[in-house]
Amino acid sequence: MRVALVHDWLNGMRGGEKVFEVLCELFPHADVYTLFYESNKVSPTIRAMNISEWWVPRHFPFLRRYYRYLLPAFPWAIESLPIENYELVISTSHCVAKGIRPKGGRQPFHICYCFTPMRYLWDKYDDYFGDWKKPSSMVMRLLRRPLQSWDVKSNANVSQFIAPSEYVRQRIQRIYSRDAIVIPSPVDYTRFASIERHPQDYFLVVSALEPYKRIDVAIAAFNRLGYPLIIVGTGSEKHRLSQIAGSNIHFTGWVSDEELCALYAGARALIFPADEDFGIVPLEAMAAGCPVIAFRKGGALETVSENVSGIFFDAQHPEVLIEAVKRFQSMTFDESVIRKQAQPFARETFKRRLAETISKLASIPLPHPS
Repeated sequence: MRVALVHDWLNGMRGGEKVFEVLCELFPHADVYTLFYESNKVSPTIRAMNISEWWVPRHFPFLRRYYRYLLPAFPWAIESLPIENYELVISTSHCVAKGIRPKGGRQPFHICYCFTPMRYLWDKYDDYFGDWKKPSSMVMRLLRRPLQSWDVKSNANVSQFIAPSEYVRQRIQRIYSRDAIVIPSPVDYTRFASIERHPQDYFLVVSALEPYKRIDVAIAAFNRLGYPLIIVGTGSEKHRLSQIAGSNIHFTGWVSDEELCALYAGARALIFPADEDFGIVPLEAMAAGCPVIAFRKGGALETVSENVSGIFFDAQHPEVLIEAVKRFQSMTFDESVIRKQAQPFARETFKRRLAETISKLASIPLPHPS
């Protein structure tokens, strides 16, 4: 059976790329299609695949640095990829990968692992483009409706959706009027569970520094509390956030896997202020035995058990987070119980469930994942 794998862009190893990496292990001889590809930024498993990149960045490599500005062209770009004569297509999509349009007569069976309907077109639009004075916001006001229309219509090529959480399944149902099978995204449980805890006096944030992540809430709260806060990650908000952060708050940028493990080992708790579709970071912290203080919405409700592996706060407001941190200070948590809460989300479990689901949907035999 000829199989094609499609991913929005391959220029890092975030949660989405770790899901895609599992597909590459399940289908090592598949052809891969993507809009932007930087070989030095992906894992050896992905790099070993036969990868076809959209022709535009191949001819104009500098555009790989500015790919986000090409969003209006993405529907055309994904439909132009030369996908032809495949029996099975599997897309992993948070943007346009699900909108691939296979060429030729017979249409393949298309399974889409949808991380989320495009946040910046739908319910998170204001978080991304709320500042109407920015040129990008002005352009998006004109293009939002046409892009939304394409986003819905392109689902006609999808035979079956898979979602990483019940929260995303409900979003797919609400926005696309389609149902989805839920298979939670994986955490590298073995790696993080091997960490020996030695809690110190700091709290930890691990996140892309983007508006919808609401890291500003954590900064405002810890400016008031005065407790040490370490923020791992970078993004478009880096400069603004560093300007409002007090001397007790330290930005590390992205760190190595070894450094991240050490930070989880020493953190008193992970602060998670985002309304996330799923959220791998709380699971990494929990696998390391680190409790989580999370906003009570989104995917965190499906991973964090209140008063067992962490606590919740009810509004993305500094005062509410401050109260939660103070409440956390008076509580005790069992490291072994926290780790156990993350175990069902282990990578091996995800790989097995994904293989079984694809095999059943596409009526193809797959070897049992080791």
